[in-house]
Amino acid sequence: MIDSMIHRKSHNASADVAMTRIDTRQHSSKLSKSIISLSALMLAMGSAATWASDNSVEPIESANTCYVEGVSDRLNCGFVTVPENPNKPDGKQIQVHYVVLPAVKNVNHEEALLAIAGGPGQSAIDNAAGFDSMLNKVRQQRDILLIDQRGTGRSNVLNCDAGPQSPLSFDDDNVDTLAEAQKCRDQFPDTDVTQYGSLNAVQDFEAVRAHLGYKKLHLYGISYGTRMAQLYMRLYPEHLATVTLDGIVPMQQSVLEIGSAIERGFDLLFKDCQETAACHAEFPELKAEFDQVVAKLSQGPVMEPVHDPVTGEKTLLTMTRAKFYGAIRMALYQTNVRALVPHAIHQAAKGNYQPLLGLFALTTDGAGMAMGMHASVVCGEDIHRITPAMREQAKTSYVGKTMLESLEASCSVWKVPPVDANFSEPIKSDIPTLLLSGEIDPATPPSWGELAMEKLTNAKHFVAPYATHGVAYQSCANNLVAELVRTGSVKDLDGECLKKDVRRSFYLNASSVEPLATEDATHSSKDKPKDKPSTGAKE
Repeated sequence: MIDSMIHRKSHNASADVAMTRIDTRQHSSKLSKSIISLSALMLAMGSAATWASDNSVEPIESANTCYVEGVSDRLNCGFVTVPENPNKPDGKQIQVHYVVLPAVKNVNHEEALLAIAGGPGQSAIDNAAGFDSMLNKVRQQRDILLIDQRGTGRSNVLNCDAGPQSPLSFDDDNVDTLAEAQKCRDQFPDTDVTQYGSLNAVQDFEAVRAHLGYKKLHLYGISYGTRMAQLYMRLYPEHLATVTLDGIVPMQQSVLEIGSAIERGFDLLFKDCQETAACHAEFPELKAEFDQVVAKLSQGPVMEPVHDPVTGEKTLLTMTRAKFYGAIRMALYQTNVRALVPHAIHQAAKGNYQPLLGLFALTTDGAGMAMGMHASVVCGEDIHRITPAMREQAKTSYVGKTMLESLEASCSVWKVPPVDANFSEPIKSDIPTLLLSGEIDPATPPSWGELAMEKLTNAKHFVAPYATHGVAYQSCANNLVAELVRTGSVKDLDGECLKKDVRRSFYLNASSVEPLATEDATHSSKDKPKDKPSTGAKE
């Protein structure tokens, strides 16, 4: 389980409130092996829902002051207590935890920006430092509100403990997916997992807003968080001032479409390397080398001793096809990590998997996702939308086939009833809305943003040509978010600054973006100055 404990910190006896420290470190909790590959392949996925019940329940509240890791300021923290099942107000109760990063100049007491994490399954509070940094300009005059969505972080987390086996040695190509999914489900005998979808979560968010007394919220949602933001737009538009959707999951999108998005991300990497002089010179057959590794791993896993990328200790690596795909895919999320991928593929083709392990380390905690909650969302909001045509399409790629098999096995155990058919209708709204897409995003391509725009009558969609997933974290888009919040309008937003090339030069060897000179070349040109090779990208 994710450690969602709140560690008490001693405080002056005359204080009126208890001081707490919330541990927001990235925990190395083990995941259910039945959905590890699903985690690696589905960090952001599509589809949606609407609220079908009008059960208003008075929440129970509690509040303290607290600290979170990575943010030096004293913050406001607390929780509201709500029914696990809104249709059973007298039944089991759960706590939905929140943290408020107070505005530097609190001149807008009635407004806050709610930052919604991705996944589904990530903790917003665990990502407080990142949100604080990215939304620094917004925070000058408005509070930043973070809520651990039900089933994540501190809000009755639904994470799956798979035991002590090392992710490096585990053979995830040979696992009884159905049995492992059942083991995961059995860890929550007293939990109604059907109640941890997006719709109940939006009602929880609204309960927190009402408890804190904000009359208006500005929303920022990233990845799966854009689905939550869109649902908020549909269900409680009267309480929203502006919305930013970053890495957009449109309501109309089907879950398996992320398979083609992943393949697109791979193709763009190969294309970028081919069109970058130094990368192409060093790795002229990158796509063929990628296919070579896949073909070898398709015949069975490779087992060899390696150094653990986290501890440095000697350990056994069982490199499987799923791990290879997952490591490369997750590395494409950030431009600085993406720059390492060609070298890692090249070395893997030569039989050296050590460089790849640094990338694989990014996947070992499932990106910090609570996989039980992840399954509750996907199984209720996405699996039923898979059509026969989509099944056939999925068979044409390893990514799509693996995703489909994992989904069906997990959902046969989770048994979450499907949301209504109208849940996937596009959002119709005139709320000022900024949409942000990265051209080289491996999960939510720009076409998804265009799809989300279908019935938004007061919106602008900007595509950052050199950004990956989370445009506001890696470009000037954070300034656009701040301007939107300040003015309450998209009219004068200008995305010209997004054209700045924020990519990193591809690493051509283990330590440099410079090619390594051969011994003969070194001797023959030792007295001649060398020109720095053109990388086609800016540092």
